[in-house]
Amino acid sequence: MTFEEIIFAFVLAGSILSAMLWVLFGQLTVRKLRKNPKTKDALGMEYASGWDIVNVASALAMPRSWSRKLEKSPLSFLHAKSDLLFENTNKFDQILGATFYCLLMASGLSGALLVFFNFLGLID
Repeated sequence: MTFEEIIFAFVLAGSILSAMLWVLFGQLTVRKLRKNPKTKDALGMEYASGWDIVNVASALAMPRSWSRKLEKSPLSFLHAKSDLLFENTNKFDQILGATFYCLLMASGLSGALLVFFNFLGLID
C-alpha cells in the first residue's frame, strides 16, 4: 500500500464511523430534544433534513464562549442554543455529540486536504 492509500483508508474509516455516529446521535439525543417543547425550537435552522443534528453536535462540541458569541450574532437563528441544550442533555449525550462533531470535521477536512494535495501533485 502506498502512503496515499493508507491516508485514504483512514479518511474513509473516519467518514463511515462519522456516518454511524450521526445516526446514533440523531436517534438517541436529537430525537429526545425534538420532542421536548422547551428545546424544540432551539435546535437551529435546518438547511436539509438532518442538519439540526449537526447544529446540536456543534453546540455541544464548541467552547461555550464561542457558542454564546454565535448566539448573539445577527445570524443566531442558524445556530442551536447551547445553554438550553446543556441543561437538557446528560453527560453521555454531550460526549457523543462532541465525538461525532469532531470526527465529522476531521474526516471532512482530511478528505478535502487529500484531494487538494493530490491535485497539486504532492502525493502520488
